[in-house]
Amino acid sequence: QVHVAETGGGLVQTGGSLNLSCIASASGFDDYVMGWFRQAPGKEREGVACISWSGRYTYYTDDVKGRFTISRDNSENMLYLQMTSLKAEDAAAYYCAAGPSNGAECELESERFEYWGQGTEVTVSS
Repeated sequence: QVHVAETGGGLVQTGGSLNLSCIASASGFDDYVMGWFRQAPGKEREGVACISWSGRYTYYTDDVKGRFTISRDNSENMLYLQMTSLKAEDAAAYYCAAGPSNGAECELESERFEYWGQGTEVTVSS
């Protein structure tokens, strides 16, 4: 069982930056791939980025490539998402998720992740 909890959401202006964090309470944190997902009101949940157990492999949805950076610190059981050049369409509830690792990479698909946080809200104002 893995419990994950996100922090760092808030209000930011268009073009601004925001950093999200996620702490995982589990032994063997590095047995899991980690991911960030988001869901805007009235829209389906979508994957944002994922990172392999080692941190060596990352994958981003096209919308955030070059603007967001996912990283992890296995010694601290922490996952991060650095968001820059934020746009209005980035506004959503952001969720941290963990799933068992089965290789050197990650797949940004919801069904690959078993444990989810409660979400943290990101609001982008113009």
